[in-house]
Amino acid sequence: MGFDAAAGQSENMIAQRSRFLAMCFVGVVVLGLSVWGFYASTTDLSSSPLEIWRRKKKKKPIRVYMDGCFDMMHYGHCNALRQARALGDQLVVGVVSDAEITVNKGPPVTPLHERMIMVHAVKWVDEVIPDAPYAITEDFMKKLFEECNIDYIIHGDDPCILPDGTDAYALAKKAGRYKQIKRTEGVSSTDIVGRMLLCVRERSVSDNTHHSSLQRQFSHGHSQKLEDGASTGGTRISHFLPTSRRIVQFSNGKGPRPDARIIYIDGAFDLFHAGHVEILRIARGLGDFLLVGIHTDQTVSAKRGAHRPIMNLHERSLSVLACRFVDEVIIGAPWEVSKDMITTFNISLVVHGTVAESNDFQKEKENPYAVPISMGIFRVLESPLDITTTTIIKRIVSNHEAYQKRNDKKAESERRYYEDKTYVSGD
Repeated sequence: MGFDAAAGQSENMIAQRSRFLAMCFVGVVVLGLSVWGFYASTTDLSSSPLEIWRRKKKKKPIRVYMDGCFDMMHYGHCNALRQARALGDQLVVGVVSDAEITVNKGPPVTPLHERMIMVHAVKWVDEVIPDAPYAITEDFMKKLFEECNIDYIIHGDDPCILPDGTDAYALAKKAGRYKQIKRTEGVSSTDIVGRMLLCVRERSVSDNTHHSSLQRQFSHGHSQKLEDGASTGGTRISHFLPTSRRIVQFSNGKGPRPDARIIYIDGAFDLFHAGHVEILRIARGLGDFLLVGIHTDQTVSAKRGAHRPIMNLHERSLSVLACRFVDEVIIGAPWEVSKDMITTFNISLVVHGTVAESNDFQKEKENPYAVPISMGIFRVLESPLDITTTTIIKRIVSNHEAYQKRNDKKAESERRYYEDKTYVSGD
């Protein structure tokens, strides 16, 4: 009996152990099937390991690089950056140093720190590299590819020729890492400087029978001097043709939330500069949505003189729209901020900077901010930079001979570009 009992206990233990092992085996199989099912649901099993690796590699963001002087930054620069950003997932921008610009093009109007502020503020820019070289050298290209993880180098369809006659982007093209975008027609830094030089000359000729408002010439895209066959000296007036599509491309396309705190600031925003950017940054920080009113050419001309604005309404609107701190603009905003306007746009606060072309608005018979002041929703903001449009113009006037020489040099390449211009697809 004792032997039989011992044998029975041994059989029971073996049976229990077998059941336990069977349960463990089933558990492992179920777990394995679950893991495999999850893997199969997220992986194309028909793909080879090499194809799966390539697919994972493709998920890496495409980083593109574009450089430039970005002197007297305008909507043409912004549109170039917008197109460059569309060719990748991240846009890195190199800003050429003051010394490099001086050697290759002549003295810059705006110093590096102001140009850095301008480029940083463009809504399509992800990173900025200061003191970039004017030409893509072997060492710098290696740095871009290996340290900055750049996939492609971008430039416009207009040629960038160095003083020695070589192509500034020859190395990038040879490496097969170059992509081209379409140049924005109708504007260049050379053109804008030329407008101011023309303004200086025309102001000094009071007895000119053909004299007319530069504002009117800019808006219609022609110059009496050019039509009379006079020497241009690089002062070609804007041939910018505004389209609704371009405005849509620059717009955020989003309105404010119903409960959003909407901040309103207005002005001419002529020759959009670092001073404008900084006051817009401060204003945007006061609320959820920044609405910017841009005055008409006629209003600016009436308040600032017949030779203003340098840039017409549509040009100024695009420059402001490209700024990352701006949510929406009113193209052709009224000079006076009315109660109806405040209600229509649900404005919470109206602001104005301490640095402006004129801060005598409170002394005027008809204060443009009288209504928001009476409503207790008006605030004067301390401007971070002491820069105005007049500041920029004075820089040109004080060194007009150097800038005229620079423009004369660039005017020839501009002329050749327009003479040889062919259609290039893109936007």
